[in-house]
Amino acid sequence: MLTPNMNYGNLKDSYLFYNIAQKTKKYLEDNPDKRLYRMGIGDVSLPLCDAVIKALHEGVDDQSKKDTFHGYMPECGAPFLRETIAEYYKKRGVELSSEEVFVSSGASDELGDILDLFDKSSSALVIEPAYPAYVDANTIAGRNIIHLSSGRENGFLPLPDDNSVADLIYICSPNNPTGAVFNKEQLKKWVDFANKHNSVILFDAAYEAFIEDDTLPHSIFEIDGARNCAIEICSLSKTAGFTGTRLGYTVIPKTLIRNGMNFNAMWVRNRTTKTNGVSYIIQKGGAAVFTDEGQKQIKANIAIYKNNAKVLMKALDEIGLWYCGGKNAPYIWLKCPDNMGSWEFFDYILKEIQVVGTPGEGFGSCGEGYFRFSTFGSPEDTEEAARRLVKLLKK
Repeated sequence: MLTPNMNYGNLKDSYLFYNIAQKTKKYLEDNPDKRLYRMGIGDVSLPLCDAVIKALHEGVDDQSKKDTFHGYMPECGAPFLRETIAEYYKKRGVELSSEEVFVSSGASDELGDILDLFDKSSSALVIEPAYPAYVDANTIAGRNIIHLSSGRENGFLPLPDDNSVADLIYICSPNNPTGAVFNKEQLKKWVDFANKHNSVILFDAAYEAFIEDDTLPHSIFEIDGARNCAIEICSLSKTAGFTGTRLGYTVIPKTLIRNGMNFNAMWVRNRTTKTNGVSYIIQKGGAAVFTDEGQKQIKANIAIYKNNAKVLMKALDEIGLWYCGGKNAPYIWLKCPDNMGSWEFFDYILKEIQVVGTPGEGFGSCGEGYFRFSTFGSPEDTEEAARRLVKLLKK
């Protein structure tokens, strides 16, 4: 008899963002005359920059000519893109071989796929509040999950504890949902902890492009010792608006070895078995992100999202609510007013002012009583949402 993966029965009934979608859908059905101001799901609102669009068109044209046509791409990524990304790291003082860079269809896909490298008996440490997929992917695999709670008292940046040792350690910095960013000293403690316990850090750097404080690390490989204990997963979704285009990259050092097994070589074997590579056209567009013109253009877009953050933070300051994030990350994490629960606050502002955010409880139990706003909306919607929040909540 076929036995399904019974671990699916251990998942929560539905995904956080599915719940939000259902609630907003029901509200609009009941109130067809209302318009929503969506500050919840972190999808971008600005189009791909001109340098990327030009490169995508060139990629399409290449596919129309016999001498420039590309069929199957190298499973680990086109050499031109792998080399370009390695150069991007070099500009920040991180030396990588292009063979340590793997092109992916996006960080979300990679965060699930990368677990193939680890035995199901391995445990996973998730620092919460956390992106829900960290927990869900390991639940599906049947792993033991250790939940390390963080809070306002440590700025949602907990340090390692020898009482919470795991084989895999998830670190997201800048963090989703809190917007908190580990400094080099704090990250060094996590690297030393991982090396001490023979753990592997899965470092989610999807939002590194939003860091504006030059003292903060963009990559875990800026930290001594990280090449022996870390894998870095990155995305062009928020960096360059590739949420609908799907492209990311993963860095696995050749020096990352456990029990005689080289994780870089293992990932080459995995990708050559399980994928046929990412589209040439998409990789062509991705390479344009790292050109001088591409960097100038994506930074202009990021500046618009950063200004959205300033608008929301100004509103929260006027209201008098505690929050973190927003300065080096595209998310703002706030304390719900009047001791409201996070879903209670969600329902309240949806009903009263038609503003949609994300309840903190969906990111782990320690997120209860907190709320996340995304800064990826249009400037016009962000300004209107901020105005409505002030009008509703200012005492």
